[in-house]
Amino acid sequence: MTDKFPALNENKVVQQLSTQTPLLWHNPRRLSTIEGLQHVGLTLEDVQDAANRLQRFAPLIAEAFPESRARGGIIESEIVEIPAMQQALAQQCPLHGKLWLKKDSHLPISGSIKARGGIYEVLVLAEKLALESGEFSEQDDYRQLLTPHFRQLFGRYKIAVGSTGNLGLSIGIMGATLGFQVVVHMSADAREWKKQRLRDHHVTVVEHQNDYSVAVEQGRQMAADDPYCFFIDDEHSPTLFLGYAVAGLRLPAQLAALGITVDQQHPLYVYLPCGVGGGPGGVAFGLKLAFGDAVRCYFAEPTHSPCMLLGLSTGYHDAISVQDIGLDNHTLADGLAVGRASGFVGRAMQSLIDGCYTLSDQRLSDLQLLLHHTENLQLEPSALAGMQGPLWMSNDTNPSPHAALDHATHLVWATGGSMVPKEEMQRYLAMGNLP
Repeated sequence: MTDKFPALNENKVVQQLSTQTPLLWHNPRRLSTIEGLQHVGLTLEDVQDAANRLQRFAPLIAEAFPESRARGGIIESEIVEIPAMQQALAQQCPLHGKLWLKKDSHLPISGSIKARGGIYEVLVLAEKLALESGEFSEQDDYRQLLTPHFRQLFGRYKIAVGSTGNLGLSIGIMGATLGFQVVVHMSADAREWKKQRLRDHHVTVVEHQNDYSVAVEQGRQMAADDPYCFFIDDEHSPTLFLGYAVAGLRLPAQLAALGITVDQQHPLYVYLPCGVGGGPGGVAFGLKLAFGDAVRCYFAEPTHSPCMLLGLSTGYHDAISVQDIGLDNHTLADGLAVGRASGFVGRAMQSLIDGCYTLSDQRLSDLQLLLHHTENLQLEPSALAGMQGPLWMSNDTNPSPHAALDHATHLVWATGGSMVPKEEMQRYLAMGNLP
């Protein structure tokens, strides 16, 4: 199967992955939350610091982006029940508990989960440069950073990033709004409309005919040669990770407002589409801080690109890629088309993540069409990866002994979709089949 890792030739999980056989994998290395948090290298205080920074920037965000004003400049999404989708899925497999959707697909500014981490890292950089200038303090009105004076300051600097699309959108839009020169290295999987959206914001787009890892490496090299260029590293950035983690701390209040109880008798299952791992890893970290052992977090990946499951299950993390086991890393789910997982996220979360599962591209398309048909909601294909999770849990022959599924809340994290052009969405929907 693989010459580079001959010891894996008899590994049953790797065998299933290499043949693109959908599977559910429970993490045998998972520890209790209290124990697992010791291995992350970040703390609750770090996430609270990130939340406080986002609060300081809220007036600026509300000023710059009218669509964020309803929440006072706080970048957050609603949680909605999707009963018609649950009923449709129950026709395929009896479902236990209630099904909800976390609509990061409709976050303001860039319409995806990347609006959390990507925008946050740009804000961290802007605050740092403004404070270092000696002309700004944390007590000042952050809307000042939108003035020509500070835009000129930020304009001396470049921001570079490698992306399959959505991270580039969030960083490009926010960076350009503040006046930074932004260069986004886009992988071959990136959609043309995302590239054009960036160009419309005067962002430089560099196209690569290779996959995500090559785009990231090119961005990294560019930044290394330029002292005025900051590289936002989706593979290794604790800052991105913390931006995502804030979502976890906000969730208890959102669920409480909906009358949803989360405890050992009423567990919360969260299904997170996973590419390189920063977004789902950060959110899962925040959720574990917020709910402890009452939350179960599962990463969802396409069968062509199961890089995090491969890295976690083998323990090789970023030392192994899906190409090493014969997979092509070509998937309809462009945001998840990543061949090599983040080693930082894999090692940080290897004792906390509850498991991973995979599903085919056709299944993504079928779920996308079913959600459109039942709830009139349109998401990107990659966002539907989470929708298979409740079926895996309900059909699992080896469930966790504490899993009170009848009283469970299933939360599918919708990671993108609201900015997809209508014509593109119609092409996506045409690929699906209703049961």
